[in-house]
Amino acid sequence: MPRNYGHAQGAKNVEIICEEAYRMGIEYLTVYAFSTENWNRPKEEVDALMKLLRNYMRTCLSTAKKNRMCVRVIGDKTGLDEDIRKRIRELEEATKENDGLHFQIALNYGGRDEIVRAVKEIARKVKDGSLSLEDITEEYLSDTLDTGGLPEPDLLIRTCMEQRISNFLLWQLAYTEFYFTPVAWPDFSKEELEKAVEAYNHRDRRYGLIKEG
Repeated sequence: MPRNYGHAQGAKNVEIICEEAYRMGIEYLTVYAFSTENWNRPKEEVDALMKLLRNYMRTCLSTAKKNRMCVRVIGDKTGLDEDIRKRIRELEEATKENDGLHFQIALNYGGRDEIVRAVKEIARKVKDGSLSLEDITEEYLSDTLDTGGLPEPDLLIRTCMEQRISNFLLWQLAYTEFYFTPVAWPDFSKEELEKAVEAYNHRDRRYGLIKEG
């Protein structure tokens, strides 16, 4: 099928997986919707993705209300058109008090870009005297990132058997477990999510410590 058909089916699958994840007790879910590198794709494909994004912003609001999702968009929003930024603000404001799944959408997101933006923000504060060098810790940098206030990911699921990070959450994935599947995202089902979580449950997470026994 055409690539844009796959994007459309993938967008539809987001709602399904969000509902299933919440039923399974997952509290935080982040999807990589559009990267800073995706602008380099053919204009026709980028235009189609932006149209799809606009439509999804509308449906996501009703879905969030129905499922009490708290939605947050991470990434450089300044690179998006104003109408999309407006819908993002409306979506985040309308769902910020919801107590269901915390759902993050990475839009115009790149891990390196996120770190650079955070470092620039810290540098500005040091320059104007509102922040000292001693105040700059791992925790402070983490809070300055787009994901500030969110827990670091426990599990990264990579579909289509791609085995690379693709500039996603570079800082946050330091001790995240990885799960690779040949299944493409549009076909990623409840059963596939259960397989990924089951595999994660059998991992031995030591965070750099020596295994005892």
